[in-house]
Order: sequence, then structure tokens, then C-alpha cells
Amino acid sequence: MRGWKMVPVLLVVLFTASTSLAGGFRLPEAGAKAMGMGFAFTAQADDPSAIYFNPAGLTQLKGQNVMIGGTYLHLDGGEFTGATPLTGGATVSEAQESLDFIIPNAYYTRTTADGYISYGVGVFAPFGLGQEYDNKQTSIFRNQITTIDLLTVVVNPTIAFKINDALSVGFGVDWMWGRAKLEKTPVGPGGIGNLYDSELKGDGDAWGYNFGVLLKPTENFRVGANYRSPFNLKIKDADVNVSNINPAYGLVPALGAPPSNTRGSATIAMPATFALGAAYTMGKLTVEADADWTFWSSFSSLPITIQNPSSPTFISTNAPKNWEDVCALRLGVQYQVTAPLSLRAGFVYDPTPVPDSTLGPELPDADKMDYSVGAGYKIGAWTIDVAGMYIDKKDRTVSNMRLEGSNPVGQNGTWTGSSWLASVDIGYKF
Repeated sequence: MRGWKMVPVLLVVLFTASTSLAGGFRLPEAGAKAMGMGFAFTAQADDPSAIYFNPAGLTQLKGQNVMIGGTYLHLDGGEFTGATPLTGGATVSEAQESLDFIIPNAYYTRTTADGYISYGVGVFAPFGLGQEYDNKQTSIFRNQITTIDLLTVVVNPTIAFKINDALSVGFGVDWMWGRAKLEKTPVGPGGIGNLYDSELKGDGDAWGYNFGVLLKPTENFRVGANYRSPFNLKIKDADVNVSNINPAYGLVPALGAPPSNTRGSATIAMPATFALGAAYTMGKLTVEADADWTFWSSFSSLPITIQNPSSPTFISTNAPKNWEDVCALRLGVQYQVTAPLSLRAGFVYDPTPVPDSTLGPELPDADKMDYSVGAGYKIGAWTIDVAGMYIDKKDRTVSNMRLEGSNPVGQNGTWTGSSWLASVDIGYKF
């Protein structure tokens, strides 16, 4: 048991140091062909990434297939202009760090000689969050967050059955490993300044499942549906480290004793997802449209528990989030230029699940328009797919400064930002 649980950890070390946000903190970047079509791939699902997008599509593959690749994500340092509880009412500007990440994927599939049973395993990163502010000591958000890093990797064994020429179904079991880190610098009352730098980091795991259906009423028309269950990722026995304690800390009786290193835990509710898509092929042209729901209402709060806190400023929290369910609309096209060469393009309308009332510096999300292009080329048993995507995030203005317990949080102002991605997958059939 311990040996196979190390597989995703080793893949993380090999491929990436972190991941980052895309649509809440969901990451659909599980295949380059799908990205080239704006992730409108639920009805096509005709390469090994079907394990993620719709496991029923595995019955369209023949023989054994291996595919491995990844997505490079550049997150431009978004900028905030406005006031926070630490600016004294003054309007200022602060930029997030520009960050770069790799999101890995790897798949193996096999279809029996009669074509009625397919099975395989996929490894991918379905959720992630990365955000960092430049200076822990002076950031206008330092009492809320200076760094947040959430990484998840899922191992997904899958099996699919071809019921008849028109209908296939697929099922999978998902084991998730996750790692989280949160850093912030609490600020004291009465001009005492920064109290200390704190860091919580740990890892945990969770189980889930998924299933899909693929219907082919005619040779050129396909309808697909895919459901993925929620995960409750429990970060247990996390390290809580404290440094740079203010010498004046102990002089203020209301603050209690200066904190010491201890342990903590957190629970992160990952949402269920459901996608419904239809694809139609006209000669060399294939068009697909998908509706993709993410049930973010499960992310109602972020509970963090500190064991044996040593001061009133170093206590457990249960910050309300109250995110909303959203539906992204995806449109993709593919043109088969020649037998080996395909060209692709896609568009996504991706609404934010984060309400104005709880939007914060850990994820200043907004509605997005995504534009993608891609290409695929076959050389014998090899397939190479590449794609690029630009994410245009709308400017977002909120006014939600408030108290959470005794901690002043929120902001009154406007956020801007954007990001772009590049993806490549290499596949081999044998």
C-alpha cells in the first residue's frame, strides 16, 4: 500500500513544484488535444485522456496506448488597486508575484481484441491553487495571506464496456494525494506592528469515483456525459511553524504568550463536476459543444484547526467561503487537414464561483474568456498533440472589508490579471 501511494508523490517531484488556479481552483488541463478544442471533449473522448474527460470513450481506442505530457502555465502577477484593513483607508496598489507551473498528465489504456472491454489508469492534477505576495513584512494583505499553495494529484484506474455499437459506459476509482501550504503575518493592535510570520504545511489524501456514458446514435453524431465525485481532502497533523516573533509581543497582555511551533489540520472540500457534450462530424470538420458544471457550493468554508494554541492571536479558524455552483460553456472545432495532421480551436466562457462577499487575496477570481488553438500529428504509431490557451480574466471590483472573529479581512478595490498556457502530449500505440 505504501509503495503505490508514493507514485503520485514521485510524479510531482519529477514534473512540478506546484500548480495554480484556473476556474476557481479547478484544473481541466488533462490533455493537449482537449485543450486545443477549449476542453470541449466529453463527446469525442477519443484519446487516452478519456480517462479524465469521459471514461466511456476508452472503447473507441484499439490495442494498447500510452500518453504522457504536461501543461505549462504562466500566471501574470495580477494587480490590486484599493484599500485593505492595513492601509488605514488609503488607496494603494499591490501586485501578486508572476508564477510559472507545470501541470502533468500520464495515461495507459488497453482494449481487448473484440473491442468490448477497455481499461487503464490515468494520473493528473484536477485541482490546484498558487498565490504569492512580494513581501511578507509589508504586503497590504499580510494578515490574510502572503503565500498559498495547494497541489493535488489523482491516480484513476478505469474500466469501460461497449454495450453495443451505439452505447458505451465507463467507471473509475480516484485516489487523491494533496499538499497544502499557507503563510501569513498577523498584525497586532495599537501600533505593535507585525506579530510573527506563520506557516502551515502538510499533506493528506481522499477517495472518489467517476463514471461516463457515450452514445453514438449515428456514425457522425456523438453525445457524452461525465461525472466526477467530490473529494474531502483532509490535511492532518500539519506542521505549524512560527518565526520572526516581535520582541514587543509579550508586552501586550491581551495577546497572551508569544506563539510556539505546534500542529494543525485543515479540510478542503473539492467539488463534484458534471459535463454534458455533443459532437458532430461533417466530412473533415468536427464541432463539439459542452456544458461543464462545477458544484462549488460544497466549498462553504475553510476550517483550519490549531492544536494547543499558545495565544489568542494564534487560534483555529473557519473562514466562510460560500462559493456558488457554476456552469462553463465550451466550444471546440477540429479540421482534419490530412490523414496525419489535425488543426483545432476552442472558446470557453468560464464564470467565477466566488461571491463578492468572500472574495479575498488568496484567490481574487473573476469571470474569464478562454481562447485556444492546437494541432495534432501522427507519425506511424506515434502521436504528438500541442495546444496553447490565453485566459482573459475580467477586472473585478469588490467592497467587502469585514471582521472574521477578531481578524480584519477583505478589501475595497479592483483586481486585474490574466494568464496563458501551453500544452504538449506524446502518445504511442502498440
